[in-house]
Amino acid sequence: MQKTRRLLWLSVVLALVLVMGLEPVKKATADTSWQFHDIVDVKFVQQHVKMPKPADVLIVDSRPTRGKFNKGYIPTAINIPDSKFAEMTDKLPKDKNTLLIFYCQGPT
Repeated sequence: MQKTRRLLWLSVVLALVLVMGLEPVKKATADTSWQFHDIVDVKFVQQHVKMPKPADVLIVDSRPTRGKFNKGYIPTAINIPDSKFAEMTDKLPKDKNTLLIFYCQGPT
């Protein structure tokens, strides 16, 4: 009888360990809210491409200068290549309310 009881308890404990061990692991998701707020279309960008350049909007071309930017860019855009972004943050506006529109060549 005692042997049966021990076996029963061992089975219950083993079953609990297995059930608890098979619980799906929740993956931690990284906070990406800082990366961008919206992906916009051409119509949205076109309304901000005006001469003279609006003071509350900055369009940033993040493509390489020589290879892409010099061949053509959106009027009023400035060039801050993604590979040099950390070195060129002084080109960004001091006013944190300025609308920043970044564009690149897209996924390659």
